[in-house]
Amino acid sequence: MILTRIINKPCCIILFFCFLLSLSTACSDSNRQNIAIGLNAAPVTLDPRYATDAVSYRITRLIYKSLVDFDEQFHAVPDLARWEQLALNHYRFILNEQNREFHDGSRLTSADIKATYESVLNPENVSPHKGSVEMIQAMELIDEDTIDFKLTQSDPLFPGRLVIGILPKNMISEKHDFNREPIGSGPMRFSKWIDDSRLRLIRDYDNQIIEFIALKDPTVRVLKLLRGEIDLVQGNLSPEIVQWLNEDESITVHKKQGNTFSYIGFNLEDNITGNSNIRHAIAMAIDRATIIKYVMGESARKAGSMFTPDHWAGNSNLTGVEYNPDQAKRLLKQAGFDTASPLKLSYKTSNDPFRLRLATIIQDQLKSVGIEVDIRSYDWGTFYGDIKAGRFQMYSLSWVGLKMPDIFRYVFHSTAVPPDGANRGRFVDARVDSLIELAEVESSLSKQAEYYRELQQILFDDLPYIPLWYEDNVVAMRNNIQGYILSTDGNFDSLVHTIRVNN
Repeated sequence: MILTRIINKPCCIILFFCFLLSLSTACSDSNRQNIAIGLNAAPVTLDPRYATDAVSYRITRLIYKSLVDFDEQFHAVPDLARWEQLALNHYRFILNEQNREFHDGSRLTSADIKATYESVLNPENVSPHKGSVEMIQAMELIDEDTIDFKLTQSDPLFPGRLVIGILPKNMISEKHDFNREPIGSGPMRFSKWIDDSRLRLIRDYDNQIIEFIALKDPTVRVLKLLRGEIDLVQGNLSPEIVQWLNEDESITVHKKQGNTFSYIGFNLEDNITGNSNIRHAIAMAIDRATIIKYVMGESARKAGSMFTPDHWAGNSNLTGVEYNPDQAKRLLKQAGFDTASPLKLSYKTSNDPFRLRLATIIQDQLKSVGIEVDIRSYDWGTFYGDIKAGRFQMYSLSWVGLKMPDIFRYVFHSTAVPPDGANRGRFVDARVDSLIELAEVESSLSKQAEYYRELQQILFDDLPYIPLWYEDNVVAMRNNIQGYILSTDGNFDSLVHTIRVNN
């Protein structure tokens, strides 16, 4: 089987790395002044109104500040402002006195907040985050430090929706290109794009240059880390390479349990993948336990829903569809398919080697029950564009940094089909729409959690997504890097305190 062959690859891979390393100079670039982070992909945008991919989200957090952030327990906490709830549908936000200057020297005021959210709500701008704040009926400026939000309905979770980075009002009106030349009020300011693969930020308090370098090939990322050309690599490394790096005296590896939710998605308008029995057969044919143990190096947990069981809105009863190849074959036979007349599907994924490797293993497992899978891998931009446009039968992706249950509206409500949201599979279910809407107006958090648990059970029963696993966060960095701490959602926030000590 392919899985067996892949499991036996670690020694070959490590020998290959050693060979490549021997061809290069082993000394590090000790004169380099920047802190360099190797990424598997460049950010798609630096405008927080449009950022949806993980890299863009993590970098825009450094450039912009938002009204609200979250703690490690996923509770909303003040960032730029504290808030008061004046009525069920009326919130007041009061800006902090300190640390609210934009990078151009102007002071952030309530007018900037209003302009930012007006631009998100403007249908002409087609912001993918519009759906999460559509309940805003009006915004009233009380003074330069205070803004009131009046909502169309009660929403006890409303503060947690205000996580979009605040932009300067005058630049919004001038249609400034925040995508390529961002101006925010965060701890790092934009320096320049050297090219599409090299982005430089400058840390405000000490002018330390932080450089993000897109290196799509993980082999290249690891070699550059070992040579000292970059300082840090987070994620997108195979478990055997992580183990090998962990044994290198110049490298430190840290791992932390994460909430990155990996899944298989389907086009529900397709005649084949729109069939619930077919989706269940696919789910039952995937041996997640074997993949997690032997391919992912135990660096993941089985998932049954988008939220981890310890999230306040999570459903701890759901752990995913159990491996049952015999039942998968029975479901396929009922749909008219068997090994003599196999079901044929196309499966899109990125060209990241580890993601492609996982897809190949899933392809092999599905073949054993009578499903022939045509894997189609693309560069990230092409792949992500196809998924947003609905050009797929089946694909695999991950949701990163999930905190608020408004993700269910964004992903599963019938009105959230792109560009109005991320319902990329065109899922439509009146029960799901109703539960989302009931939860959004419910004042009791415990009752909200009940609605969301019921909603997750319906999604599990119908499987518009097949939940796979929650991936751990892993970082490999050179020993002279200090102060970098992994977060649950894998953000880059601790780069604010990271230092590079030259030996």
